[in-house]
Amino acid sequence: MKLLVILFASLLPLLADPGENIIAAAHKQVGVTLTYDPAYVSLVYPNGDVPADRGVCSDVLIRALRDGLAEDLQKLIHEDMRNHFSAYPKQWGLARPDSNIDHRRVPNLRAYLKRRGFELPLPKAGDVTAFRPGDIVTCNVATSLPHVMIVSDRKTSDGHPMVIHNIGGGALEEDSLLSYPLTGHYRWK
Repeated sequence: MKLLVILFASLLPLLADPGENIIAAAHKQVGVTLTYDPAYVSLVYPNGDVPADRGVCSDVLIRALRDGLAEDLQKLIHEDMRNHFSAYPKQWGLARPDSNIDHRRVPNLRAYLKRRGFELPLPKAGDVTAFRPGDIVTCNVATSLPHVMIVSDRKTSDGHPMVIHNIGGGALEEDSLLSYPLTGHYRWK
């Protein structure tokens, strides 16, 4: 009986809404990831990461999924790209997948999330009711710079969900969900 209770307790995080685990792990990055650093880095594989005090927008998502759901986007995307390379963007001129960087590129994240069936319709402009905590949202900053954010469980005084992202000064939570043209909306299942 005691073993059954321990087993059940260990499974509780898996039974929770994935969004809750994602956003809890994203919150833990605020105040830890202090620098925006897009440098190419050779990473261990799997579970590779740049130092926790630095990274880009995609690193917030990578860490949130790894810490909140034990999902390794580095491995997941690398394996999918190895098997379906033609399904991914070609804008970097690569002839094969690169496990050091592919998972850190927003267009690759979008391709992977869509391929896994996590894509949701984009809501009408200004409609925030479709977003839930832990949702993944992509957008374009400065017209053509791809960016990714995680919808927070906290809202502004006017009811808009905040987001957690790294847009230049480290991981932070702010009211930016509607600040840029949205290009994708995803929910981890």
